[in-house]
Amino acid sequence: MRYMNRFVLATLCTALLSTYTLAQPQDSFDIATFKAPRGWKKQVSEDAILFSIEDKDEYCLITLFKSLPSLGNSTENFNAAWNTIVKEAVTVTSAPQMFPADTKGEWQLAGGFASFEKDGSKGVALLYTATGHGRMVNALVLTNTQSYEAAATTFLESISFKRSEVPVQQPSKAGPAAPARKSAFKFNTSNFDDGWTSTEQEDWVEVVKGQIKVLIHYPRQGTIFPADPEPLTNTAWDILVAPRYSDLRNYRTAYITMHNRPYLGMGSAVERTSGRRVFVILFRQGNTGWIEFVTPDKNAFIQQFRFDPETIQWNSDSDLMNPLAQMVNYNKFAVAATDFSGTWTSDFSGVQQLYNVYTGDYAGMHMNQSKEEFVFGAGNSYRWELLVVSGMVGNTKYANVKSAGTFTVPNNWQIRFSKIESGPKTYHAFWSCIKGARLLHLLNADAPGSGIYTVFGKK
Repeated sequence: MRYMNRFVLATLCTALLSTYTLAQPQDSFDIATFKAPRGWKKQVSEDAILFSIEDKDEYCLITLFKSLPSLGNSTENFNAAWNTIVKEAVTVTSAPQMFPADTKGEWQLAGGFASFEKDGSKGVALLYTATGHGRMVNALVLTNTQSYEAAATTFLESISFKRSEVPVQQPSKAGPAAPARKSAFKFNTSNFDDGWTSTEQEDWVEVVKGQIKVLIHYPRQGTIFPADPEPLTNTAWDILVAPRYSDLRNYRTAYITMHNRPYLGMGSAVERTSGRRVFVILFRQGNTGWIEFVTPDKNAFIQQFRFDPETIQWNSDSDLMNPLAQMVNYNKFAVAATDFSGTWTSDFSGVQQLYNVYTGDYAGMHMNQSKEEFVFGAGNSYRWELLVVSGMVGNTKYANVKSAGTFTVPNNWQIRFSKIESGPKTYHAFWSCIKGARLLHLLNADAPGSGIYTVFGKK
């Protein structure tokens, strides 16, 4: 068995540095485009695309991950990804040996490698992290041979990135409380680096830039139910939009046939409050909820969001909807130490029905249930508890861990606890708004994993 040496690793690392002088790639995933290696197996999931090849005891695995919100500079992103992606995949025998940082185009690049062991097999793990436009993209190579160096290098050299039209960004600073909505929370306004400003309102979060206004509607009964696209959109329009407008003209609905099908309703109408005629679009896709876009006219909408909504039909390119769906990320408000009081919980449950693959006989039920709870008290004190029940029904295992201490808020977007399980822990944190309440979003800053926040509601 031959192991990849440092020279080969350097070749693979530098491959990503030349992504801007390549011919047009043939395939794409998320914001990355590339030439898939010929003859390799391909597996695609929601979070990553994996290419693999093996021959006897030699193998090479290349995983290109979906882009995530950037956590900081390129070094900070690499360190966070190493602690989650690499350490969760294999057992590395040392800290990563880093390659010199580099910048090509608008992306900052950081890379490193280390030897690993997994199930008695030894090899080398290489991670490369590209940072740009408020996002980070990670590529992981696991191999125990030089045999596939050429194919791996060709694939890495072919990778390039496209810029998201509306990148997910953290607000640059928290603004003063919005007078239109009284709240017990310190921050009711967020000013984003890209020019959008979010303000908490009674029935929606209002997001404004120039003459464009976007209303992120709070969930409301009767606006989401099983139905064909047109009756569902019409009902939501009548409840959420129609009462605030008059003289509706050229109203129509549209949708695109795909998983998480997007729904659109649109028309020209007169605002009852201002008396001006505006172009209005009501949109929903997946878990975005209903989002309302208000522009002076259709051309203003096209200029901002880069497509003509009246041309959308069942077979249109679903990527056109990305800038609309990403507006839900502006329902985001800073945290302050004075915001935290009472009990906040997050519950999860999942059940799997199992069957014998050979006989088809029922093999039992596997269940997972968890409950995580923070109780905030006086003097920045807290109690934390995690309860987990997991296993086959009739033979479930129970785990319960508790901690207590004090918390601090080092900045507007993080909270630090003096002890969670074995030691202190810092979380990325923000509030989102719903009708009459807030939701707390927490993500372990040291191990961001998929970048998915845990959501807590107040008891």
